[in-house]
Amino acid sequence: MAPMIHSELLRRLPKAELHCHLDGSVRPETLIELGREYEQPMPRDDAAALREYMRVDDARSLEDYLARFDVTLSVMQTSEALERIAYELSMDAAADGVRYIEVRYSPVLNVRGGLELGEAVEAPLRGLERAERDGGAMARVIVTGLRHMTADVSLELAKLAVGYRHRGVVGFDLAGGELGNPAHVHAAAFAYAREHDLACTCHAGEGADASYVRDAVHVCGANRIGHATRLFEDESLTQYVNDRRIALEICLTSNVQTHAVESYQEHPLRMYYDRGMNVVLNTDNRLMSGTTLTDEYLRAATTLGFTFDELAEIAMNGFASAFIPWEERERLIAGARADISALRGGAAA
Repeated sequence: MAPMIHSELLRRLPKAELHCHLDGSVRPETLIELGREYEQPMPRDDAAALREYMRVDDARSLEDYLARFDVTLSVMQTSEALERIAYELSMDAAADGVRYIEVRYSPVLNVRGGLELGEAVEAPLRGLERAERDGGAMARVIVTGLRHMTADVSLELAKLAVGYRHRGVVGFDLAGGELGNPAHVHAAAFAYAREHDLACTCHAGEGADASYVRDAVHVCGANRIGHATRLFEDESLTQYVNDRRIALEICLTSNVQTHAVESYQEHPLRMYYDRGMNVVLNTDNRLMSGTTLTDEYLRAATTLGFTFDELAEIAMNGFASAFIPWEERERLIAGARADISALRGGAAA
């Protein structure tokens, strides 16, 4: 007997978060404190008003949505700030029932104040490691290249990611304004990562059509696809992705905000799941989307008709598709299965 779906049940559901941006998931209280410390003015003076301002409900496009990141990045230019923000994200994720989280960001955006690229990686890693010791989620980092920057910058970031491959970095990604910036421009960065046995994901099919997903899959060799909202437009590629179990990192709320889809009800998640695709739910940006992973699971239930058993399967997909070694995934999977069974048992009692 499946339990009745409600927020507390879904918070207790063991979950993995594979698509979460560090610079999009800062606590509003922390933004205000760091703004004062670094003399960076914030658009609002109190946490509640700033939280409301930072939630992007008025975006006309993906590029509009991304503009809010200027606010968070203004205070993410020191080791101390990066470590603190990473620590807090891991602790917030754990409180939301997240057992494992992959935190992605582009360190090249955190060196405007003179910070070394290496330290821009090490500082968040320190924060995530400290959080795990303090009861936070198990956390790893994905280094992200940016589509609007040159291929040389992306290659430098891929080399940076590989350099920290055994110290907490588990993947390489490409993000940013998609339309007009195809992933194949950055193919050398992906090739470098793959040749050094580093997993790859790629934002694609969010702000542009399915041909951008084809680019990410066949030219860049991505192991997972971020968003993939328009993948279904290419039936042959959709079948290819399904056959090879390439995970789709689904972000419902941000897709509505950026007009990748016009409503939750129109999101292809239900279609992808029903044809057996490897889908995983994610927040994308906890601050800009004003969401938690529990919220995203609840929206899947209320707007797309997902049952508890279906949501539990999506949660298991998250653990199975993580970029950590398979042996570590097996331990997470076993623990999650046991806890999901206990949640079902509680419903039957």
